[in-house]
Amino acid sequence: MGRRRLLPLFFCFLIAASSAVPLLYDSLNVRPLSRPPTLDSALPWSETLEATESTADSAASSSPSLVFRLEHRDSLALNSSAAELFSLRLDRDSARVHSIASRLAQQTHGRPLDTSGCSRRRSCLYQVSYGDGSSTVGDFSTETLTFGRTSIGRIALGCGHDNEGLFVGAAGLLGLGHGDLSFPSQVGRIFGRRFSYCLSDRQAGSTPSSTLIFGDAALPAPGRGAVFAPMVANPKLGTFYYVQLVGISVGGARVNVAASEFQISANGNGGVIVDSGTSVTRLVQPAYVAMRDAFRAGTTQLNRTTAGFSLFDTCYDLSGKDVVKVPTIVFHFGRGSDLSLPASNYLIPVNTAGLFCFAFAGTSSGLTIIGNIQQQGIRVVFDPVASRVGFVPHACG
Repeated sequence: MGRRRLLPLFFCFLIAASSAVPLLYDSLNVRPLSRPPTLDSALPWSETLEATESTADSAASSSPSLVFRLEHRDSLALNSSAAELFSLRLDRDSARVHSIASRLAQQTHGRPLDTSGCSRRRSCLYQVSYGDGSSTVGDFSTETLTFGRTSIGRIALGCGHDNEGLFVGAAGLLGLGHGDLSFPSQVGRIFGRRFSYCLSDRQAGSTPSSTLIFGDAALPAPGRGAVFAPMVANPKLGTFYYVQLVGISVGGARVNVAASEFQISANGNGGVIVDSGTSVTRLVQPAYVAMRDAFRAGTTQLNRTTAGFSLFDTCYDLSGKDVVKVPTIVFHFGRGSDLSLPASNYLIPVNTAGLFCFAFAGTSSGLTIIGNIQQQGIRVVFDPVASRVGFVPHACG
């Protein structure tokens, strides 16, 4: 009697054990946090942005293109340590995400300007508040902008007289949003509304450099391994670039999260945006918890700390190690497109002592934001003409 009961149980155990699929891992080079490179304070700010006409390494095109070289400068606290600078960055990031969530809840972020108006003397004023809490007030006007041999007339811009917040050491701000007053939209008649950027790793120094490209040169050449996600329209809010995210895999195994968690609701809430101004990717809480728990389960060989760091709740002491193995992470977009993230884009250093944290966070706002830490080293292509957002790995050079 006892044997008849044990045999079926033992048989089922063998089937379950043999069907287990091993996790997929990626290698992470352990580099503790370091300060950004010291730059010459006498270097003119205008020289940090170089514009040249180019059609190199792009799809065949007859329209003009512009390539800008970008340089990261952290002017928040010049005398702070690397860990203090990073904490300030995370605090600023949390403020930005909170502001975006508040605006989405009030459905006011779709307006191009917070307030604007013109007097009888045709003098116009504007006021704009940004996601990180910064604001600017001044004259709203039009101007002719010239890039190389290309001049574009009647570009609407603001001349700020009262600039508050994080306008430190900057002569201005270039709006890249989806709205009508953004720079890509206004120069669309010349450059076709397409643009792309690639943000190099802040820890890697100046090589390869970060770049911003407008025009058809922003499109990747064939064979570059580009992954395109369908662009999704939010009729309630037109400022952000929404994409169709349908799932996430950790270690090669799909995380148990319904695709509906990433969809835009009938009232315009939710969805997934790609945002260069947000640092840490925010996932709706059910998706974050499922992904985090799967990552923890795949890193039992690492020394996970009991305490987190700032907004991170999953951290590891990797001091004394040169290379570690971590589960792979893949974003699954609509139309069967999959983006594999480099390990350095999701397990990142937060201090100089070898503490690394899982660089995602949960949110209760309903809005998922793909932030710039996860975008590092990947060229992000915005192509509203074809209604898609592209991701091209290893394309910063």
